[in-house]
Amino acid sequence: MAELIIVYFSSKSNNTHRFVQKLGLPAQRIPVDNRPLEVSTHYLLIVPTYAAGGSDAKGAVPKQVIRFLNNPNNRKHCKGVISSGNTNFGDTFALAGPIISQKLQVPLLHQFELLGTATDVKKVQAIFVRLKHHTHDKQKQTNNLITERTHPCHKPMRHTSH
Repeated sequence: MAELIIVYFSSKSNNTHRFVQKLGLPAQRIPVDNRPLEVSTHYLLIVPTYAAGGSDAKGAVPKQVIRFLNNPNNRKHCKGVISSGNTNFGDTFALAGPIISQKLQVPLLHQFELLGTATDVKKVQAIFVRLKHHTHDKQKQTNNLITERTHPCHKPMRHTSH
């Protein structure tokens, strides 16, 4: 199975942290204090939204997440994004997810409110398993293609006339 982890950011309120703990999946937290973090495996990003609501989308993606994603190595391992938010903020609810999804060209897989519900936990766990299998299958296909292209016993077939 291909390795896949959760990478997440949670402020000092720890709402996202508590949600990730409920998932029971391997996870790594983006530091609040801006210490650098570099990942070398595929991951699913879970991020809260910081926006004022209405049409004010400024600052929706936490600065620590922007810093993390500014590292090209970190960007290339992101396989999808899940975002949280507060429905009281209307149009900016969980807006960090669509912003990151568009910038990185990865799927927006789920959005949830605040701490998430038991249903949100189950959905994210299912998404994780599905993505892990998909990543594994894709890696297997890539390995097969590499083998097919480079194996010395593989020669083009020749058609002969009888």
